[in-house]
Amino acid sequence: MFFVNRMKQLVYFLLVGLDILSHMEVDSSVDLEESICIFKNGGDSSICRGNLQVIYPELGNAACIVIPKCHDFRKLLSKKWNAPYVRFPDAIEDAMYVLIMVDPDAPSRENPTFRYWRHWLVTKIHGRELQLGEVRGTVLTAYRPPTPPSGTGYHRYQFFLYEQPVSRTISLDEHEAKSLSVWDLDSFTSRFNLGKPVVSTQFLTENYKD
Repeated sequence: MFFVNRMKQLVYFLLVGLDILSHMEVDSSVDLEESICIFKNGGDSSICRGNLQVIYPELGNAACIVIPKCHDFRKLLSKKWNAPYVRFPDAIEDAMYVLIMVDPDAPSRENPTFRYWRHWLVTKIHGRELQLGEVRGTVLTAYRPPTPPSGTGYHRYQFFLYEQPVSRTISLDEHEAKSLSVWDLDSFTSRFNLGKPVVSTQFLTENYKD
């Protein structure tokens, strides 16, 4: 009789424990995305071409991923982090390059009336420095972190690396220098005979409050 009662008690406590665990799972699932880092693919075969690395020290290589919500990564990206290291291991050591970062989804992907929004533009970057991830050159547009407006969904932040023609000085015209938005990227690259990007990549993120 004692053995039967003991077994009943064990079964009771087991059921109670399972019930508690089930409620814990439901409750924790509410903040699952914030508590667990899930790195989703944010790639696009037309953009993610070649081995261009975009490295934020606290996050790692952001190339072709969706920035996760965990650890406040999206907030840090918008509010705290400085320009990333941009590394191209296959850069030609003695060549010079032009780096462009744009948002094609401003103000939103469904209504990109401000395309392209220029976030970063650096010319005369030496290949040997790109091999190390150092972006040193002539800054035409200082780095501006991604700040997608609330409620506009995911924005793509695209990086294009071009080989700069020898002895060619690249500059923004008066109109381009006054505004970051509605930048004609194709016109700019054609004007200086930059051709197609040597490599390119992107990452996706949305407003950190969404």
